[in-house]
Amino acid sequence: MDVLLIAVLLALTGILYFQYSKTDEAGTWAVVRVDGREVARYAMDQDGVYPLNGGTNILAIDKGEAWMQEADCPDHVCMLMGKISMTGQVITCLPNLLTVTVEGGEQLVDMITG
Repeated sequence: MDVLLIAVLLALTGILYFQYSKTDEAGTWAVVRVDGREVARYAMDQDGVYPLNGGTNILAIDKGEAWMQEADCPDHVCMLMGKISMTGQVITCLPNLLTVTVEGGEQLVDMITG
């Protein structure tokens, strides 16, 4: 009975995860936050290259996708995160306390920020 209960709980967890954690909705805004505070908001349908955080990072937006084109941080992890376009996707540059979040489409999971 224990194995059956564990299997049912795992199946239920998997179903809930896939139902509520994904969104197929393209976002309308790339929202830039530095140290948790919103400092800029760029339309995802307007192509451009934007210096962020005093020039420490360069955000590129093209054809509805956003990515970190340049960064002065030592590890460049934010540049390796790739392109984002769907609501809820995030690029994070920890050394520069910077995040870029796609917002504006239908987001199925609430996020808690502190």
